Amino acid sequence: MRAMQRILTSGLPFMKMHGLGNDFVIVDARAHSVEITPDLARGIGHRQFGVGFDQLAVIENGESDAHLVFYNADGSTSAACGNATRCIARFLMEETGKSDLTLTTERGTLYARDAGDGLTSVNMGPPQLDWHEIPLAEEADTLELPIEGGPTATGMGNPHCTFFVEDAEAIPLTEFGARYEYHPLYPERTNVQVAQVIGPDHIRMRVWERGVGITLASGSSSCATAVAAARRGLTGRKVQIDLDGGTIWIDWREDGVWMTGPTCHVFSGTLTPEFLRTLG
Repeated sequence: MRAMQRILTSGLPFMKMHGLGNDFVIVDARAHSVEITPDLARGIGHRQFGVGFDQLAVIENGESDAHLVFYNADGSTSAACGNATRCIARFLMEETGKSDLTLTTERGTLYARDAGDGLTSVNMGPPQLDWHEIPLAEEADTLELPIEGGPTATGMGNPHCTFFVEDAEAIPLTEFGARYEYHPLYPERTNVQVAQVIGPDHIRMRVWERGVGITLASGSSSCATAVAAARRGLTGRKVQIDLDGGTIWIDWREDGVWMTGPTCHVFSGTLTPEFLRTLG
């Protein structure tokens, strides 16, 4: 309550960042705690009445370099957000001068590093491949689910459902994604990907994120798709993935799934007390 009263008086500073068009509002709560309610997250996330974002991320103090908490545009929480993690890692590297970081999330401990040429890498950890870890509502073959199209289920701290298709551009993603996000086999809903294999190390992918809708990119979805493609023998474990917002590189190694790509700090600002009071 005290944290909310403070921001209602002085406003709430934030950064707007994106990774390949997957855009985020970042709140740095290390100096002053910030209480994020579902109403506050939804209000900031509204693209007409607020700032707009695919995810909201909060940087908190922790035993590592920082602890990260993620919210979707509908106010729900997410244990993982790969591109937001890369954006925050780049911000913290520039702030501290470090080239390697340790970050904690609900997903677990993640490691980030400067990959050179303005690129940032994050190890998203080992994929979750068992049905109860993802989780699914009942036991099923995660390699080919009993769903039309035989998609693959993967957990990356959040659930994913990857459809391999002949032409990713031909899929009506708004209808398709909304339909499968709420499939009864996924009790916590799911992110949905449509992926077209271009070659043994090259995938074209489009993304529907749970609680958000169509996004130009998604880090965890890219990791899940790369894992699914390798498990099905469609690609190797190191792939280039072309998304609507640009290209990301995924490398499924023994220590986890590494993702590498660009980030951008677009601007910094302050949410006014006037705006915040409208959110209750």
